[in-house]
Amino acid sequence: MPLESFFAAHPRVAVAFSGGVDSAYLLYAAKTAGCDAAAYFLKTPFQPRFELEDAQKLAGQLGLPLHIVEYDVLGVPGVAENGPLRCYHCKRALFTRLWESARADGFEVLCDGTNASDDGADRPGMKALAELGVLSPLREAGLSKPEIRRLSREAGLFTHDKPAYACLATRVPTGTPITPGLLERTERAENALFSLGFTDFRVRFFCGAARIQLPEGQLSRALLARQSILDALSPDFDAVLLDLRPRG
Repeated sequence: MPLESFFAAHPRVAVAFSGGVDSAYLLYAAKTAGCDAAAYFLKTPFQPRFELEDAQKLAGQLGLPLHIVEYDVLGVPGVAENGPLRCYHCKRALFTRLWESARADGFEVLCDGTNASDDGADRPGMKALAELGVLSPLREAGLSKPEIRRLSREAGLFTHDKPAYACLATRVPTGTPITPGLLERTERAENALFSLGFTDFRVRFFCGAARIQLPEGQLSRALLARQSILDALSPDFDAVLLDLRPRG
């Protein structure tokens, strides 16, 4: 179903807004279509500060209300334990909370930014969205990530070239319990690398160490910045490792 048709059929929508490329374009498209739309940002220990700042900036530019919904997701059974179904338990709890907020504001349609490039077979969280009746207009319209970036650039959205960013919980290996302290250490490490000029990377927890994954073009820079990286990350981790397999 084309986006225009979707919004014609659903003229009032709540959008689960992460501040990323996909949900930003979805919010823009809803406004452009003349929808009565509002953005809902879930503030949890899994979201770094810059995501909230980007969400506030984009919603402000579009002139749309941004509702910030705080939630202690680590208190949800199955999440902090970080088993194979952690993403399912997390998504189900978070979107149940979003539904509560959206319905309290009179919305009967809740959308998310899942796109046609997202593989549902590999994402337990998408099962939770389907169970809760969350709609994914970008996926229904067949819009892939490259198309959404192109359309976002044409629309003048600053998010058009924003790197994909999975939540901080994905930095912790399955089976390793997730704690607030571990998430804070990971966020500090990634903020430090951002400040040193690195982009589109991950800092993953590995047996007490920070394992840095960088795009191939930035590997040599990491060696040149070795001491700065060590100074920034060593206080929080037993060791600092550079993965020689580039992040694709």
